Amino acid sequence: MIYELNPFERIDDLLTDGLKIIQNKKEFCFSLDAVLLAHFVNVKKKYCGVDLGTGTGVIPLLLSKKVEKIYAVELNPVMIDLAQRNVILNNLADKISVKSGDYRKIREFYPPQFADFVVVNPPYRPVRHGNINVTAGIASARHEITATLADVVKAAAYVLRFRGKFAMVHLPERLAEIIVEMNKNNIVPKRLCFVQPKKDKPPNMVLIEGVSGGAQGGLKVDTPLIVHNEDGSYTKNLLEYYYPDEFVNKNI
Repeated sequence: MIYELNPFERIDDLLTDGLKIIQNKKEFCFSLDAVLLAHFVNVKKKYCGVDLGTGTGVIPLLLSKKVEKIYAVELNPVMIDLAQRNVILNNLADKISVKSGDYRKIREFYPPQFADFVVVNPPYRPVRHGNINVTAGIASARHEITATLADVVKAAAYVLRFRGKFAMVHLPERLAEIIVEMNKNNIVPKRLCFVQPKKDKPPNMVLIEGVSGGAQGGLKVDTPLIVHNEDGSYTKNLLEYYYPDEFVNKNI
């Protein structure tokens, strides 16, 4: 199939279920963190979920075969166009719905407590930290220009049903803030996984999952996920996390 692309766009293979994704190299492109989050969250076939700040729609694409329906919301008009076209490219209009909107105003376009799960790969850094990219779309994906950590958790709490799951990838240095905001919004942390670039390096990402209205306590910490071997190649655990089993079996 020949798909017409706009300037600076390319089609990448997600190496899962034949999925493809259109990305614009002048805008923010998804990275490993989004893939790890899609594999980390616990979902079921009957689940309906929400992806806050979907970007190109990579997380809904990766979850599409595992759940019944995903509602994706995005503020950046360039990303909205890409996400909607990615749904069409992969024939997933029955599984993924992409909405243009600001999730700080989520009450205006989604009902309360309807989602079984929420996933979010938010901007990691407050505006006051680090250099801000000159490209607006990349800047807002990396820094809290349009929404803060508090905004993210508040929006998730609004759409989550009782006992619904909230899953996020973020920086370990902000873990204390994350847990505070989750508890403020009655989302109880239940599972953590730290991601280390190499075995002897400290974590540079954390995956966290909580339950709306869950009982306090019972937090489980998974074995850390190591991304690279000493020679720079991906570890077997990472490949199993990132790729489907049949791909792993052929390449290890």
